[in-house]
Amino acid sequence: MRRSIMLSLVAVLVTGPLAAQESSRLTLAQVYAELVATSPRIAAAQAQARAAEARIGPAGKWPDPAIQLGLMNRNLPGLGLQDPLGMNQIQVMQMVPTAGKTGLAVKAARADARAEAARADEVGWEVRARAAMSFYDLYQADQSIAAMRRGRRLLEDVVRAAETMYAEGQGSQAAALRAQVELARMDEDLLRMGAMREGMGVRLNALLGRPSDAPVATPILPRLPDSLPARDSLERLALSGRPMLAAGAAKVEAADALTRRAGREIWPDLTLGVIYGQRPMPDGGTDRMASFMLGFTLPLAAGGKQRQMEKEARAMQAMSAADLSDMQAETRGRVGEAHADLLRARRLAELYRHTLLPQADATRESALASYRAGGTDFMTLLDTQMASIRAHQELFRFEAEGGKAIAELEMLTATVLIDPASTATESGDTQ
Repeated sequence: MRRSIMLSLVAVLVTGPLAAQESSRLTLAQVYAELVATSPRIAAAQAQARAAEARIGPAGKWPDPAIQLGLMNRNLPGLGLQDPLGMNQIQVMQMVPTAGKTGLAVKAARADARAEAARADEVGWEVRARAAMSFYDLYQADQSIAAMRRGRRLLEDVVRAAETMYAEGQGSQAAALRAQVELARMDEDLLRMGAMREGMGVRLNALLGRPSDAPVATPILPRLPDSLPARDSLERLALSGRPMLAAGAAKVEAADALTRRAGREIWPDLTLGVIYGQRPMPDGGTDRMASFMLGFTLPLAAGGKQRQMEKEARAMQAMSAADLSDMQAETRGRVGEAHADLLRARRLAELYRHTLLPQADATRESALASYRAGGTDFMTLLDTQMASIRAHQELFRFEAEGGKAIAELEMLTATVLIDPASTATESGDTQ
């Protein structure tokens, strides 16, 4: 009696939350829609892109003019005008960049803005892929828990059959005890899977900007495509369309403009000035005068300053080009890996769905009927039960891995490859 109460309590703890989740379903399209509206990381990336856009205008402006007010040649004490040199002055100075430095600065700022906009797009695709990974993890966990719950109910039948046969003298006590041990182990696995599922829900809530304890409905597997472009086609699509690569190319362009600008720093900048002065005259009039100035900077330490700035800019240009090459190589490699993972997951899922899983279920049913008739020993029955559960779990794992591989390819190619609002049952896939 005490054991029955404990088993019932475990079943309630495990199946209660899942039953509540099954009352509502979650599609991948719902996750994506909420992600765009609430993701803090996407909002931060978009704000950074707007900040880079705002830097274009200031890059094309000259430095602010300097205005000075002067009381020239005053007597002390009293600050009276000293005759004949005392006067009041207004001086305006303007530094004028030369050699096209301003235009190159604007070109670099525009390239930086394009890079930040592309990075914001990349962040959107990256967060989208991470959300899809969590979605498929949740799908696998929920389906595995459901399979384990079904297996537990079947195992309860085995336990009752073993206990009945032992009570009637037809079975061994060891078989009845072993059945109870396996049932307890399954309860342990269910509790572990429930805790893992809760952690996956917390991770998805964090991506969506939700409270960590917000309920997460049971995911529905979208309809995965029967075929995709070939690997080389996906690779070309990624190299031409991935926002991160566009950002890298824009960074190379910005570095080129900054390198050219640094090479012109040795050219002197001009300084233009206008001075207006006036002083009252003894006859009541006002004596007015103007002065004009032209100045320029002298690169007296060109080897230790301007040339070093050019050297730094060239190094940054080389780094940007190397970063772009590295990102292109990484993209090609990730496309190849994701494509291989997709093919492997798809083939194994088909093998389990159409061959191994029906065989495991048929073997389980046959072993159960034979055990009840006394034709099969308990260990053989137990092995067939556990093999059927594992076959179901493997199918769900390969379905989830296929979805993850497609999400990775979507991120790398910046292309939607599946309809996130579809469901797998629409194409006749078994669940």
